[in-house]
Amino acid sequence: MFSYIVRRVFQSVIVLLVVGLVAFAMFNFVGDPIDNMLGQERTQEDIDRLRAQLGLDQPFPVQYWKFLMNAAEGNMGVSYRQGRPVTEIISERLPATLELALVSGFLALFFGIVMGVLTAIRRDGWMANTVMTLSLVGVSLPTFLIGILLIYIFSVELDMLPSFGRGEVVEVGNWTTGFMTASGLKALILPSITLGLYQMTLIMRLVRSEMLEVLRQDYVRFARARGLSERVINFRHALKNTLVPVITVTGLQLGSIIAFAIITETVFQWPGVGLLFINAVQFVDVPVMAAYLMMISVLFVGINLIVDLLYVAIDPRLRG
Repeated sequence: MFSYIVRRVFQSVIVLLVVGLVAFAMFNFVGDPIDNMLGQERTQEDIDRLRAQLGLDQPFPVQYWKFLMNAAEGNMGVSYRQGRPVTEIISERLPATLELALVSGFLALFFGIVMGVLTAIRRDGWMANTVMTLSLVGVSLPTFLIGILLIYIFSVELDMLPSFGRGEVVEVGNWTTGFMTASGLKALILPSITLGLYQMTLIMRLVRSEMLEVLRQDYVRFARARGLSERVINFRHALKNTLVPVITVTGLQLGSIIAFAIITETVFQWPGVGLLFINAVQFVDVPVMAAYLMMISVLFVGINLIVDLLYVAIDPRLRG
């Protein structure tokens, strides 16, 4: 078990290094930040001085090595656009994204598992057929289109919910939260549904598929022959074994919520790190772009590592 953990941690570090290299190399070809930082009356001396000040005059391997060393110390550089430390800018935007991801993940996980189990147990009922038909909407429609439809229905036509922004927030130490205000909670509804709908449908269909497979097993038939109630069979025996293969996919899907939040935040003008990344691309703010991608990479690799370890802990057959 220990050797497996060490091997997986080592593989995770290699993945992060490769992702960092690709990101840093790609962003260096997005554009020249000097054009956005200096005015039209700039001289060649101004360009050379600013390029040397930012370290852009150094060879690519040197720039990448400094980027890695600074990132290991928690220093992601200074924003070309705002002239502030990138870690400070991200820490201001991160609470909004994490709250949105938390609510979306809860909705996706809760309703995905509940509806997956119900549609498996009552697979021939009208409710199951209706839910499965409607789930195609969540899988087929793009996220931005779902967000626009929700805005049109609940903000434009019904005037029930806000169409953009985070609402009123409260500062709790260094953290800002909208959970403690009515406008903050109302502002969360539409973007969280938009972000979590796709993940919810995937989880629901996966749980349903695995549940149907488990219900065909011999030990389920044996449990029925012993006279156990359907509730005990479905929720104590079948659901427990259904969730084992679902853990991997579910963990990765919940991790991707933060990565997919970039589209939802753009549609709803949600002041999170996703919208920050879009603005950074427009202004060729390489330090912010690189920090965002590294943050998402660490999140994905970390969740993937945790899921693998949980999977091995649940299924001892994989420890060999």
